[in-house]
Amino acid sequence: MKKLTRAADERVSWSRSFPFFLMHVAPIGIVWAGFGWTEAVVCFLLYYVRMFFITAGYHRFFAHRAFKTSRIFQFVLACGGATAAQKGPLWWAGHHRHHHKHSDTAEDVHSPLKGFWWSHMGWIVCAKFEETDVVGIKEFLRYPELRWLNRYHLVPPALLGLGCYLLGGASVLFGGFFLSTVLLYHGTFLVNSLAHVWGRRRYATTDTSKNSLLIALVTNGEGWHNNHHYYQSTANQGFFWWEIDVSYYVLRVLSWGGVVWDLRTPPKHVLEANRLADTAPGASAVVAAAQTAGSPS
Repeated sequence: MKKLTRAADERVSWSRSFPFFLMHVAPIGIVWAGFGWTEAVVCFLLYYVRMFFITAGYHRFFAHRAFKTSRIFQFVLACGGATAAQKGPLWWAGHHRHHHKHSDTAEDVHSPLKGFWWSHMGWIVCAKFEETDVVGIKEFLRYPELRWLNRYHLVPPALLGLGCYLLGGASVLFGGFFLSTVLLYHGTFLVNSLAHVWGRRRYATTDTSKNSLLIALVTNGEGWHNNHHYYQSTANQGFFWWEIDVSYYVLRVLSWGGVVWDLRTPPKHVLEANRLADTAPGASAVVAAAQTAGSPS
C-alpha cells in the first residue's frame, strides 16, 4: 500500500499537547520521591484496572455496543475510562468508530499508512481531532452525565492523582499514578500502531490488522486485532479458548451477577469463514477483494 503524507493540520500542536508531554516527564519524580514495592504494586494495579475500563468500557461498550448494561454501570465504565486521561468516552468512541469505517485509508484518523509515529500518537498531538465526533456517537448524547464527563474529562484523573498523593505521598503519585498513566497511554496506542504492522492474520479483511499474543497480554485482550476488525461488535476479541482476553473474562464474571448482559460473541459460521493460511509476523496478507464480516460500527 502506498504511504500517505500528512496535511498541515496534522502536525504536532505543541500548545494543545503540552499537558500530554508534561505527563511523560512527571514519572521522573520517582528519582527523588523513591520507588519501591508499594509503588510498583500501585502502578501495576492502576495500569491493568484502567486498561479494563478502556478496553471493556470505552472500546467494547461505547464504541461497539458489544454488550448491555444499566445506566449506572454505564457511567461507572465512563468514569473508569476517563481516569486513564485519554479524553472523554464520547470523544474516544466517536473517533474509534470513524477509524473502523475508514480503516487504513486516507480518511482513517490514525492510519498506519501515514507512518508508525502517526498511528501510535501523532494523531493525538495534532489539533485536527480535538473535537468530539458527535455524529458518530449520537446515541450516547442523550445522557447528560456522559456529555458532562466528556467535557470535563480531566476531573477523574485529577481526583485519582490526588487520591494517590493523599494515600501514599509523592512516591505513589509519581511512581503509581504518573508512571502507570504513561505506560497506559502507550499500551493502548500499540493497538493502533504495532497491531497494524506486526503479528499474524487469520481472517481476510481490507485493512492491515493483525493478531498478537504479546499485545493481548499488554492490553487485556485487545491484541487479537485481526479478529476484531473481521467481526467488530463482540464482547470477546480472543475468539478461541487459547487466545487470552482478560477483559472478556471480567465481563463474563460481571454477567453472572447481572451487572452486564447480552454479551455478543461471533457465531460459529463467522469463525470458520474467510480464513487465511497462517502468515508470519510482518507478512503481507491483505486481500483486496475481501469483504469484512464485521457488523457496522
